[in-house]
Amino acid sequence: MPITQYLIDNARTKPSDIALVEVNPERRESRGVTWREYELVEPNPSKRYRREISWREFDENANRFANLLISSGVKRGDKVGILLMNCLEWLPIYFGILKAGAIVVPMNFRYTADEIKYCLDLADVSTLVLGPEFLERVEEVVGDVPRIERFFYVGEACPSWAESYFSCIWNQPAVEPGVSLSDDDEAAIYFSSGTTGFPKAILHLHRGLVHAAEVERRHHGQTADDVFLCIPPLYHTGAKMHWFGSLASGSRAVLLRGVRPDWILQTASEERCTIVWLLVPWAQDILDALDCGDIDIDALSLDQWRLMHIGAQPVPRSLIRRWTEYFPAHQYDTNYGLSEGMGPGSVHLGVDNLDHLGAIGVPGYGWEAEVRREDGTPVTAGTHEAGELCLRGDGVMVCYYKNPEATAETLRGGWLYTGDMAEVDEDGFIYLVDRKKDVIISGGENIYPVQIEDFLRGHAAVKDVAVIGLPDARLGEISCAVVEAKPGADLTEDDLRKFCIRLPRYKRPRTYIFADVPRNPTGKIEKPVLRERYGAARLVARENES
Repeated sequence: MPITQYLIDNARTKPSDIALVEVNPERRESRGVTWREYELVEPNPSKRYRREISWREFDENANRFANLLISSGVKRGDKVGILLMNCLEWLPIYFGILKAGAIVVPMNFRYTADEIKYCLDLADVSTLVLGPEFLERVEEVVGDVPRIERFFYVGEACPSWAESYFSCIWNQPAVEPGVSLSDDDEAAIYFSSGTTGFPKAILHLHRGLVHAAEVERRHHGQTADDVFLCIPPLYHTGAKMHWFGSLASGSRAVLLRGVRPDWILQTASEERCTIVWLLVPWAQDILDALDCGDIDIDALSLDQWRLMHIGAQPVPRSLIRRWTEYFPAHQYDTNYGLSEGMGPGSVHLGVDNLDHLGAIGVPGYGWEAEVRREDGTPVTAGTHEAGELCLRGDGVMVCYYKNPEATAETLRGGWLYTGDMAEVDEDGFIYLVDRKKDVIISGGENIYPVQIEDFLRGHAAVKDVAVIGLPDARLGEISCAVVEAKPGADLTEDDLRKFCIRLPRYKRPRTYIFADVPRNPTGKIEKPVLRERYGAARLVARENES
């Protein structure tokens, strides 16, 4: 069945149950444009901003948008992009695109104008839905993407080159658009990048999305009584596929716009959340706030919270041990996944396996996993032999869209070669030991060194540069630029920080080291040498500080 069937079933069987809640603690006024009768909180400086919709309203608004797209000329297989911050409109728009028979293309809200244009072109997007946060960036490139025929703007003061989503949607019928869908229909394109930093467009079928929903429900046992607190951005497969567990079980989800520790715990308390997915930095911040007494945990109602799980980066054992001291009744799970494998859950620790902390776990529901040598044979369990983690299951991508070379390199004999190096212990638990790729994962965000290196080489005083990841207790890794200055150049860290102000904040190096950049005889930077040299020194320094 297509992923849209879950929504149709929920709207039919529990029409009045709340499906989605949006909570924005920073918002003290209404958006100026209401979701008709669904604007539930009057503007009040003393109140938190909150909206909600039922399953029936969710489904009806998805139908309205599907009918709007079809009446606008969108056909089966057309690509429709979403460039929105998390909000109550996001998921009905996503499902409206699918119900129209189109392919949904969620886009990273951190993209620069150039990256937006690149991805729109790469994925052949013909219609774009965008929010007010992206006006300036899209306006920079709106004349350079002739393939896009229509823009729908989710906000007030609609620009002249776009159409108002709110004005258009209410003129459309709330009935099913009547487009027949199946498991094997193309559904979504998500973006990923290799070590070069150039995004790849990852194509998935409805079958893969349904598989992700069943994986999540099987792993975490969602029922209609659960309430999922969703904090990460919905463009990411991690957030989306964890929420699919709520979709499959017909349970409520809360979209929290903000990551402050007090906001997370207060929202979990007020909304009676039972499942919370965190990134390592957010969990660290919560624990630090509790340690410092900045949050009075006794004033909160958290007895209903049953599961905390983490993914997107390696999880320190010490973090989970600290967490269970404050929340001894919590179940815990680690989730491993990648966009090419339909997000999290292809490997997971499992809620009963705290004795294997540090592992990413065992193959998830409906997944096969092998750790393979270069010759394709499996490594021997329990020997600390490393190999490449390979996956097989219904969640594996169809291909890298318009990139047969990269597809052939990654998909071999029905297996997805992840590029992650791993070991298998004697119990069959998989441990990540390194990445073939040089991608830095900092706070759950992928940072691509080549992009930053190319930028820094534009500085007149820089001779050479290598960007590596260094271990960090809170973020997992931080980016470090090893900079080799030109002979006689007067180059300081302050000079480089000012130069990098043009980069998005998350791409700016966190620290700088002035040193020679080693290269091998073929001209490649010897990054393992740099990581060993400076990463070990950083770990020793941290241990001495503690």
